[in-house]
Amino acid sequence: MKRANPDLQSAYALDTPEGAKQLYADWAESYDQNFAADQDYLLPEITARCFVNASGRGPVLDIGAGTGLCGFWLTQLGIRTIDATDISPDMLEQALRKDIYRDAIEANLMQGVPMPRDSYAGFVSSGTFTHGHVGPDAIPLLLRIARRDALFSLSINARHFQDRGFAEMFDQLQSDRRIHNLSLPEHRIYGDRATGPHRDDTALIALFRKT
Repeated sequence: MKRANPDLQSAYALDTPEGAKQLYADWAESYDQNFAADQDYLLPEITARCFVNASGRGPVLDIGAGTGLCGFWLTQLGIRTIDATDISPDMLEQALRKDIYRDAIEANLMQGVPMPRDSYAGFVSSGTFTHGHVGPDAIPLLLRIARRDALFSLSINARHFQDRGFAEMFDQLQSDRRIHNLSLPEHRIYGDRATGPHRDDTALIALFRKT
């Protein structure tokens, strides 16, 4: 049964992969307008710009690509070879309609992306590493398919950076010398037209390279 009004609160309440697939199946066709445009969603552009400004290059994997908002901005900024991965086939269908992706990979990020080692020189993610979605344990799985010195630009909801274990994960990855050059600039997720309890939320953009 289709949800009448999928929204951000529903997304943050997700606790199973099956629930995520159902929510985004219901939301896919209206997501770009009823959420991204209406809530002045800045994060996809910010994440893409951080990647490009840090000298990111392709091939890039757009993690939790959704309908392709971050991938769209990558192409606007000159990045051409991009693959999309998401748990939702319905969101990926919408992303492919933008005609910006080389390939689309349906995958549960907590189980890894089924691609060979050394597949990608860059990784972006906007809005995926947050409550109800993907936790820090996915990051080592992404390193498996990253080339040496691959650049990551991952948005992480600032409210959950400590309590969901992201800070601890980054400390461990640096200690193990698996990543280097970590920086965590903070940005607004939404613009001035946003409404609701999350309108002032911020995200940390985790910028780092694989060692």
